[in-house]
Amino acid sequence: MTESPIHPADTDAISRVLEVEPVWLGLRPAAEAVGLDRQTLLHAGPAFTDPGAICRPVLNSAVVAAVYEGLAPDFEQAERMILGGDVTLRPAQDYGVVTPLAAVVSASMNLQVVADMRHDSRVAHAPINGGSGPAPRLGLRTPEALEHIRWLNGPLAEVLARALEEPIRLIPLARQGLEGGDDGHGRTPVATAALAGLIAPRFGPGETADRARTFLDQGPSFFLNLWMAACKCMLMAADGVAASGLVTAAGGNGVETGIGLAGLPGQWVAAAAEPPRGSIDDPALAGRALGAIGDSAIVDALGFGAMAMSFAPEQQKALMPFMPEGGLALPGLLLMSEHPAFHPLTLHVGLSARAVAATGRRPVVSLGILDRDGQAGRLGGGIYQPPQGLFEAALEALDAAT
Repeated sequence: MTESPIHPADTDAISRVLEVEPVWLGLRPAAEAVGLDRQTLLHAGPAFTDPGAICRPVLNSAVVAAVYEGLAPDFEQAERMILGGDVTLRPAQDYGVVTPLAAVVSASMNLQVVADMRHDSRVAHAPINGGSGPAPRLGLRTPEALEHIRWLNGPLAEVLARALEEPIRLIPLARQGLEGGDDGHGRTPVATAALAGLIAPRFGPGETADRARTFLDQGPSFFLNLWMAACKCMLMAADGVAASGLVTAAGGNGVETGIGLAGLPGQWVAAAAEPPRGSIDDPALAGRALGAIGDSAIVDALGFGAMAMSFAPEQQKALMPFMPEGGLALPGLLLMSEHPAFHPLTLHVGLSARAVAATGRRPVVSLGILDRDGQAGRLGGGIYQPPQGLFEAALEALDAAT
């Protein structure tokens, strides 16, 4: 294993990332926010090779989304339309959207709008976090899941929109989280509580407002989707820097995992996705673990999540058995720069594909583990490492393009 100096293009790319100030501006339906048409649904990770390759949890979420969207009267008809190609699925990150685990975005769903305060044309989006229960990210095909989507994108979205009187800066909340034991991905209760402290008093009176407050109190991961969008927004600043091997897209669709580089904007490089290594709540379901899934890998690619586990003692207790040897040292090996906004925490950011290739060390991602059969939802949580060959293939594609 050898270390290599940072490539000049990567220096340029990471400097652009460090200048971004992500703020939560509000909510907009996906049709307005990113021009999504009603026949298209967005999923995490790279594209599926064909409708028959869609994993069951994503197919379940797509079916529920299609009924929510009014494209089909029931789940059975919706599935036939998706498998027949009448409704198409596309990678969310191709639209500047990040979505967790098996959650699917449709045109009428509300997206949280996160923009760069210094360049307001640079915008990323994420759906509202589903909290606990039949959340969209779990990939469940039930009437309860459909009803929950309707509540998230109806009454809850209306309450949230009223509370966003002015932009909410997200880096200070993430920093407060790290100082309190969050990692920005697998653990976000401190940042969520800080965010709730800002917006919940603005909800006003009434039963819907009270339910929204309870939802935030009982949903310690509410901040995560916003932070996913913030991380994507920051990394978007580097897209288009020629020859840069900074990772600016990362995610899995349950079948394949993929990354994109700053020097190859809009281009995925994909490989087969193995399941994360982790603990399964019900040992009888251990053989049903789905391959890595979710756009939340973008958080770890920037330098949070499992790549920031040194800040999160509770995460270390739960996940260190599944970390590679020397896992806490990976940020210093693979990430390009300290982020000044987090000083003096010494938080490193910016995953370099060149550093992965030079050191032979792979980054780590904190991921939930889903039931590949689409019945039990979340089976547990663990650590995922993208294959070494993924980064080597991306660099080969980068070399061919420059």
